Amino acid sequence: MTDEAVTVELAESVRSIDAAVWDSCACPETRVAGSTGRARDPFTTHRFLAALEESGSVGAGSGWDPRPLVARQDGEVIAVAPLYVKSHSQGEYIFDHSWAQAYERAGGRYYPKLQVAVPFTPVTGRRLLARPGFERAGHAALAEGIRRIGAENGISSAHVTFCTEEEAAHLSGAGFLPRVTQQYHWESRGYQTFDDFLADLSSRKRKAIRKERARAQAFGGTIRALTGAALEPEHWDAMWAFYQDTGARKWGTPYLTRAFFELVQARMRDDVVLFLAERDGVPVAGALNFIGRDTLYGRYWGCVEDHPCLHFELCYYQAIDWALARGMTRVEAGAQGEHKLARGYLPVQVHSAHWIGDVGFSNAVARYLREERAAMDHEIEVLTAWGPFRKDAPEEQD
Repeated sequence: MTDEAVTVELAESVRSIDAAVWDSCACPETRVAGSTGRARDPFTTHRFLAALEESGSVGAGSGWDPRPLVARQDGEVIAVAPLYVKSHSQGEYIFDHSWAQAYERAGGRYYPKLQVAVPFTPVTGRRLLARPGFERAGHAALAEGIRRIGAENGISSAHVTFCTEEEAAHLSGAGFLPRVTQQYHWESRGYQTFDDFLADLSSRKRKAIRKERARAQAFGGTIRALTGAALEPEHWDAMWAFYQDTGARKWGTPYLTRAFFELVQARMRDDVVLFLAERDGVPVAGALNFIGRDTLYGRYWGCVEDHPCLHFELCYYQAIDWALARGMTRVEAGAQGEHKLARGYLPVQVHSAHWIGDVGFSNAVARYLREERAAMDHEIEVLTAWGPFRKDAPEEQD
């Protein structure tokens, strides 16, 4: 590493950057000798972000204009960040709608804004992506680059969402406002099997989950876990129907295009596992998960028939079973959902960092975030205490 100045510029798209160059920053762990070859998570890999672009899920007309940030030293790329110019606040899951409304009521223009994120993906992961050995210089250059681009272009704000806690701390030192929200994650406590997990719960919760699983599995069909070569084009026809149903109910219009799922089949089959429920050979429900190095990420669920508890079985319990069988230690089942608590998914902190150009408005948001953080810390503490796990000595097993 030299003392040569680091330059930062916007690229036209993720696809305009060589995949090997991008991934040398985004997932260098895949190149370490003896590794499994899996990224910590697949969402900032070139193949995932490029698929969003190529499929038209982001880009013209979507409100997500990809303009990735690239830092170079001595002409070599040392760091990148998945930056988007946003014309709305949809598909982010760290909500700033009230900020936008307040700023515009005061006469400001909130949009466009800058967003460093993985579109439509409420998953914590690295956002300031640097090659090994260049982390300090790369992170500093990216943080300064985000602020500079926002200020020079009169943009109201920049938001780095679902970043790591370490990144949030670094960005806080660079003039960003740190924010803490929450999700529900399942974590192994050294379990080998699902029964080991159940043994860690209170008797009442243990019985409730067993009853729930039995009810779900009595839907009159079979459940399969499909990944890699086992996935066929017709499975994506089913998943698209499921996704359309859920998207229509949740968002009005689904975020992803049909072409995105075709690209997953073509290029990322080994990155996903689909839990598929079939009755008389016909798919009736499914849950699509992405596979990380140590974590299984539940992303999309849907159904064309309603069956009691099948949602819980496919999204939560099948995921735990599958993860444990492969030595994984964590399952993340997406945003929101306090119903996850009774099923062993406990609240955890989620981090983001926000730069706001208007000093007065920034100060107001900072006050709001301090109050929100205190309330969030209390809520996490209370909800954790309400969790399903045993509070004292082991109970008699049932």
